[in-house]
Amino acid sequence: MKGLLKFITCGSVDDGKSTLIGHILYDAKLIYADQEKALELDSRVGSREGDIDYSLLLDGLMAEREQGITIDVAYRYFTTDARSFIVADTPGHEEYTRNMAVGASFAELAVILIDASQGVLVQTRRHARICKLMGIRHFVFAVNKMDLVDYSETRFNEIAIQINELKNELHLHNTKVIPLSATEGDNVTVKSDRIAWYEGEPLLEYLENVDVGSDDEQGAYMPVQRVCRPNHTFRGFQGQIETGSISIGDELTALPSSEKACVKAILVGDKESKTAFKGQPATICLDKEVDVSRGCVLVKDTDLAVYKHLTVSLLWMADDRLEPGKEYLVKLGTKTIPGVVKSIDYAVDVNTGEKQDVQYLEKNGLAMVQLSLAEPIAADKFDHHRTLGELILIDRVTNMTSACAVVKGLSEKSSEFSNRASFRCGSLEARGDIFEEFCYSLESRSVLKYRTVSRTYTVGDTLPIQGESYRYPDSFDIIVLRDEVAVTVREGLLTAIMPLSGYTYTGRPVVSGRGFEALIYSAEDAAAFISDYEAAGSSLEGFFKKWLRFDTYRKVIFKN
Repeated sequence: MKGLLKFITCGSVDDGKSTLIGHILYDAKLIYADQEKALELDSRVGSREGDIDYSLLLDGLMAEREQGITIDVAYRYFTTDARSFIVADTPGHEEYTRNMAVGASFAELAVILIDASQGVLVQTRRHARICKLMGIRHFVFAVNKMDLVDYSETRFNEIAIQINELKNELHLHNTKVIPLSATEGDNVTVKSDRIAWYEGEPLLEYLENVDVGSDDEQGAYMPVQRVCRPNHTFRGFQGQIETGSISIGDELTALPSSEKACVKAILVGDKESKTAFKGQPATICLDKEVDVSRGCVLVKDTDLAVYKHLTVSLLWMADDRLEPGKEYLVKLGTKTIPGVVKSIDYAVDVNTGEKQDVQYLEKNGLAMVQLSLAEPIAADKFDHHRTLGELILIDRVTNMTSACAVVKGLSEKSSEFSNRASFRCGSLEARGDIFEEFCYSLESRSVLKYRTVSRTYTVGDTLPIQGESYRYPDSFDIIVLRDEVAVTVREGLLTAIMPLSGYTYTGRPVVSGRGFEALIYSAEDAAAFISDYEAAGSSLEGFFKKWLRFDTYRKVIFKN
């Protein structure tokens, strides 16, 4: 039996999308007896003069049944002897393009219906473009309602020419064209005698056998969804392996910090495992402390990097216009950060594919857009790493999804330490998280980092010892445990950067690399502080409770 196939049906209004899927379920005996009886009763008051209306199996909303159109996305799961399927029946009306795009985002194959009496329409082109935008690589063009054109081979060939023009325009490579009638059942589940001139297989047979496998992406990576800390002895990073595999002993790089660590344990579900594979949710434990939180990405054997500027191909779905200069929340992978639409390179005419010079974009418009992010994040081109190449824009006021997009280009690549304040002197280098600003977001109701510092400080520099959410003494010492470096500050000036092994307690306040007060009041305390950190390994909760205090120099401020 072949693997699961996730596909969508789309096309113009009243092309028969819901009817087609309903007929597959009905003919293949994939509905229960009470559903079949209810369908027959509902059809008596429908628009087919008592004949079975197969669309009623999917159109569940009252408004859908009253208007005879699909409004919401209807998902159905069914299994034949050859394969399991999940199908999304999507709306055809332009007003519900957002719903259609949501359905396309999960699919591996698109069945685009075309009314044989009308041919390729504007919505046909729009939906084909959106499907390609969403990364769908396999297309079936189902020329429906062949019964209305007397099963004419000539008419089918005319439409096949239109489809071939669309295929060349959008550079579609894996396509299939099938003539059928969803209401009469011709070429839906079995081959039709009334379309004897068609030599190919019926739709269901094609779906049962099509191979939608794609080339594996480079390396392995896991966007971190959650840091799991059930007790002081356990710290695991949870997420789904998007490609490749991760095994115990593998060296991983955490983005955006570029810190490296080895895998010491893996849990798949609640069971220990030696390896986690693509598609599996996993908890990964590392052999040392690294700077990882929700939105970070753990990578192996890949050249993934962090970027601050993206070129994206975008579908605008909001009622108001998209205009350059407006700020949105950008959600890419498991990371959500502010971003600004810097410019619209060009819009794409849905009919011709022609590039248009525009100042703004209206609802359902397609465009190439320049997007600038508040801080660098792990990203890649959609064709290279799908999960890190697709994103949505969220309105900061309404919290509504305004656009979906895929990454086409990247710039302003960030090196290992360039995305945060750091201290550097010769070969010594340490991160300076103490100058980052944090706030309680009134929109997301969570604590967020809203300002990072990208400057690198060295001996003799004046330091920003006072910010909106922090205030440090004029003279103090900084111990960056992660990088085994100590920094001394006197009267606001950086006076020394040294290896931690060469640090001696001076009697001045001591601050950790994250900006927390270290409860160190003697040389003995300083030695015990360092010793306890080394003994804690990755289980740092007890160490933090014993040695660090958050609110001495830091506070969380409120921001919209």
